[in-house]
Amino acid sequence: MTGNSHSARARRLLLATVAVLALAGCQTDGGHTDGGHKAPLAAATPSAPQGPALMGQAPYQWKNVQIVGGGFVDGIVFHPTVPGLRYARTDMGGAYRWDEGAKRWIPLLDWVSYADTNLMGVESIALDPHNPDRVYMALGTYTNPLAPTGAIVRSDDRGRTFHRVDVPIKFGGNENGRGNGERLAVDPNDPDTLYLGTRHDGLWVSHDGAATWNRVASFPDVMEDLSKEVAAGVSPWARGGSGLVFVIFDPRSATKDGKGSRTIYVGASLKGRDNLFRSTDGGRTWAPVPGQPTANRPTRAVLAADGTLYVSYGSSPGPTRMTDGAVWKLDTRRGRWTDITPEKPDAAKGAAFGYAAVAVDAHNPKVVIASSFDRHRQPGSYPGLGEDIFRSLDGGKTWHGVFGGPRGDGKNGGVYDYSLAPYVRPTPIHWLFDIEIDPANPDHAMFTTGYGGWETFDLTAVDKGQPSHWQVMSTGIEETVGMAFNSPVQGAPLISAIGDYGGFVHWDLDKPAPEGAASSPLFGNTDSVVSAPLNPGVVVRVGIHDERYPAPNIGYSLDGGRGWKPVGMPVPEAKRGKVAVSADGATWVWTPQGAKEGLVSGAFVTTDHGATWTSAQGLPDGVRVIGDAVDSNTFYALSLFDGKLYVSTDRAAHFQARPFTLPNGLPTPAAVRNGRGDPRGGQDALYATPGRKGDLWIAAFDGLYHGTADGGAYTRLPGVEELHAFGFGKAAPGADIAALYLVGTIDRQRGIFRSDDAGRHWVRVNDDQHQWGLILQVSGDPKRYGRVYVGTHGRGIVYGDPQ
Repeated sequence: MTGNSHSARARRLLLATVAVLALAGCQTDGGHTDGGHKAPLAAATPSAPQGPALMGQAPYQWKNVQIVGGGFVDGIVFHPTVPGLRYARTDMGGAYRWDEGAKRWIPLLDWVSYADTNLMGVESIALDPHNPDRVYMALGTYTNPLAPTGAIVRSDDRGRTFHRVDVPIKFGGNENGRGNGERLAVDPNDPDTLYLGTRHDGLWVSHDGAATWNRVASFPDVMEDLSKEVAAGVSPWARGGSGLVFVIFDPRSATKDGKGSRTIYVGASLKGRDNLFRSTDGGRTWAPVPGQPTANRPTRAVLAADGTLYVSYGSSPGPTRMTDGAVWKLDTRRGRWTDITPEKPDAAKGAAFGYAAVAVDAHNPKVVIASSFDRHRQPGSYPGLGEDIFRSLDGGKTWHGVFGGPRGDGKNGGVYDYSLAPYVRPTPIHWLFDIEIDPANPDHAMFTTGYGGWETFDLTAVDKGQPSHWQVMSTGIEETVGMAFNSPVQGAPLISAIGDYGGFVHWDLDKPAPEGAASSPLFGNTDSVVSAPLNPGVVVRVGIHDERYPAPNIGYSLDGGRGWKPVGMPVPEAKRGKVAVSADGATWVWTPQGAKEGLVSGAFVTTDHGATWTSAQGLPDGVRVIGDAVDSNTFYALSLFDGKLYVSTDRAAHFQARPFTLPNGLPTPAAVRNGRGDPRGGQDALYATPGRKGDLWIAAFDGLYHGTADGGAYTRLPGVEELHAFGFGKAAPGADIAALYLVGTIDRQRGIFRSDDAGRHWVRVNDDQHQWGLILQVSGDPKRYGRVYVGTHGRGIVYGDPQ
């Protein structure tokens, strides 16, 4: 999803990898694909025979909470002949189609199930130039050893339904080089023929519309020797290149019978050796293109109408750091290469950057644009640098910067309108890994970023020395990771904690938060946010501060999230973790991340808004603390694998251990190593029932249990076989206990569920078209019965209301 900085993005990449590792080998209810494959049902352990717990389906209407963007849109594909038809791919949040009538992007992969979460990363998209209804996608998020293989999906109705074909190939939609492309291409002279470039498995071809695939044995070996990088300790996801990064057919090279193209170009993410290959006999044989530049790795390429091939290069595939790069063009008729780099990187002057993308006007092969990468991170010794798009009207002989200089001042050709996503204002444009000129409108151009993207409808104003105007292009795209959220008993419907952009206070779920991300302090990641049940104006959140704005890693609000203040830190190393608030809001308990690793010890308590802190006594390191929903003096903590419930009745100053038992026995610590869901999820945690003193729920990964603060025996609720998230909402009319919400498996059915009778019976509230892959969090709304908030891993926060 995105990053406000390279290190923040790297952190999220590693966390996302953990999710896939936890999922590896999972066999659960598969998602709907029209005419496609369904994964087998889980072999879950049935609950005790107490009658069915699942009582059917409740129809719900689902929407996204509007943040807008929030993640890395790494590719945009325009249909060459149909105005307004275009698609966008993301690194871990699915794919979208633009709806010209509604003026928003429509998600296409919400049907992806938990078992198929790896398919939410989109490696590449290809369109049939002759059939605007047909679209292909290569799906797969990771290529690590435990990640499952990917799939190619084909739609004949613009993504409303898909046919799925599993392939023995791993795709890296969220790996290094994910902004390169496009790796998948349709032959314009034979729409049933597709070529696919992969990261680790060479070149593949299909001659039957992606129904079957074969490896192209004649394609050269492009494997790299990474032993030096391995020895140097380079992270696996940052080593070397990213395989075959683009496939381009020359439409002018049709065979005599018109059944295929003779000339095909394939770019390989290599440097120091040949990296552009060509076939002139329809893919039967391949050879390096003579005279090609090899100092850097190709990132993107485009073939102009006159046969000029434009290629952008960087020292790395990106988004890992680039220190060099270039833009070249090849006159394919004469075999002549020309260096047309808009601005040459110069490390000696502090200008070490690369080039991420290049594009050309479909109707004027001399009009070219190219985007820089890492230019915004240069030191001040090289003034005026920032990420830029360079534009040429003469095939790269001369260039003009579209932005340059200070942002949005109107003097440099770039004026920004942030109104559609106010949170992006403090974040510089970055990760411009795809730039495109609309083939139907040369004034309309788009580029992608780590938080969505931008578009202009007056690009040619730059040619007249006038400012171009840019607006956020991401309406409808929601790619955040919901780490936690809180729906207070009064005030805002939702206060969210998300990855990379901190979190938001939504007073209107259908509009972006006008003030942007919650601040101050401004967080990069927010891990926990809690409000006081009896004093909902008090809200506390913890995370890790945005590295551009050093500040404490904890903040609070006394007016329900309208304004925020920083808090004094208990120890300098405290960050992230979990926070609890007493029912009256007067006491806060923070268990920072790293307690188990010895980086931070235990939990910290404050009763004066963080002016002073003391250590909670009697708690083992790393346990999450929660407050009682009614009694402001009482806090709880659970050590599930030790069978101990810790209770404090003196505002978390001291805790006493009370043993408890589960009817099917305690899970063993070894079970954690064998996978108990994503560690950021809501499983294996303790919850306090709203409005009731001492009433507790243990939402274990393999069951749901109800008991009291006295410890002793807990009752297992029937039917719940697996649990990933748990929460409460407003009680049903006539009910005397909060509604329960659960993500997991009940009576062998996977889904999102609601119970109005304390967990004895459940209804499923989502359907197979609304699954969103991995879900981390769920909560009802205490102010509105039936409303439920769902925190996904890459599809933002969605909310549902009964129909």
